[in-house]
Amino acid sequence: MEPFNWGVISTAKIGVTKVIPALQRSRHGRVTAIASRNLADAERMAGPLGIAKAYGSYEELLADPTIDAVYNPLPNHLHVPWSIKALEAGKPVLCEKPLALDAAEARTLIEARDKSGRLAAEAFAVRFHPQWMRARELVRDGRIGTLRLVQGMFSYMLTNPANVRNNVEIGGGGLYDIGCYPIAMARYLFGAEPSRVVALIDRDPEMKVDRLASVTMEFKQGQASFSCATQLVPYQRMQIFGTTGRIEIEIPFNAPPDRPCRLFVDDGGTLDGSGAQAETFPTMDQYAAQGDAFAEAVRGVAPWEFPLEDAVRNMQVLDAAYRSGETGKWETI
Repeated sequence: MEPFNWGVISTAKIGVTKVIPALQRSRHGRVTAIASRNLADAERMAGPLGIAKAYGSYEELLADPTIDAVYNPLPNHLHVPWSIKALEAGKPVLCEKPLALDAAEARTLIEARDKSGRLAAEAFAVRFHPQWMRARELVRDGRIGTLRLVQGMFSYMLTNPANVRNNVEIGGGGLYDIGCYPIAMARYLFGAEPSRVVALIDRDPEMKVDRLASVTMEFKQGQASFSCATQLVPYQRMQIFGTTGRIEIEIPFNAPPDRPCRLFVDDGGTLDGSGAQAETFPTMDQYAAQGDAFAEAVRGVAPWEFPLEDAVRNMQVLDAAYRSGETGKWETI
């Protein structure tokens, strides 16, 4: 396959520290342009990242005819507007999660996708890591009996009010930033949608963002629950419970690109888990794998598994969780 040229709008941290380096190392991709609202910022990032072109506006990058696709890691409130602009410019677009601020906004991107005929997708790189593919395979093959419960935890410490993730007006808060992961992966494992959601949400008294949330989702086959926090000790883990076994994913979301990852399969023979069997996955970069999958889909080599309709369904669960945090009641999807 011919080299795939990416253009990146914004110098957001996730882009410059994780995604761009991964795309530069990917099999098909290379980042050939980066844009910022300030040309000096774009130039400052371009050199160290090996990017040939720097633009002082997003519009200039979208007008570049050599760009095959756009990666959009802008703040949450700009995901849909600039992804639509990319599609209108004839560029396929891979947009960071969460796709939008609510399901209604996400649907407008579907309209733009259909009108343009270009691929648009939400970036959940975890779905391209072999550990998650293996977990889903084990569930489908009945290795843990019938799946009944998925439980997760995802937390970090961030108290800087200047950070965009602490700005409630532009889509800051823990549920948008990290709660979307256990929601997406519970749906991924059940292969179904929850019918209702209940959430307990604690907000920072000054910044107003949700800093601690605990959410339970009801599926026809079972339940999923998780807690996420932006002002707790950093930690992440996922547990997948069936009628005859359990799967534990050690580093489920920020899988390191420089060392192997593990999951554990346990038949419950010992309460301390000492009888669990470990499966180890070779070192790989989930962002590179995601980029290659997107490039192959754009070029017609392979289909894209997760359409924007899936992103809308994930947003519907987030919407219901936020509503429940206000009402204190179960909210239907």
